[in-house]
Amino acid sequence: MEEVVYDKREQLEKISPFVRPQEQLRAVFDMKGGGTGFLAITDKRLIFYDKAFLGRRKAVVTIPLSKVTRVASEDDRGTFLSPKLFVSSRLTVCVGSECYEFEFRGADKAHLAYELIIDGLL
Repeated sequence: MEEVVYDKREQLEKISPFVRPQEQLRAVFDMKGGGTGFLAITDKRLIFYDKAFLGRRKAVVTIPLSKVTRVASEDDRGTFLSPKLFVSSRLTVCVGSECYEFEFRGADKAHLAYELIIDGLL
């Protein structure tokens, strides 16, 4: 069994009941921004825990990897004067014509998520 990469233990514990016995959890990344949640990646799907979905309700949204048509990662390395101050990264996942953007704290999170998703697609 592979080790799960995660940012916060409570997010890992919160998503664990949603992971089916036939799938393997690979990562859980904390999302950047107010009212956001976290993104979990399994070998079969993306699970987005959205605290801001439908107003004040919380929702668990699933994107099967088999439906993903495009994936892109982008990083923001900060400014010239403070290269580590505002470091973030974005992952864009498209399902047909609909695209979802996820923003993470840290320059490497989107790229790691990208790699895990690509591994699941190939």
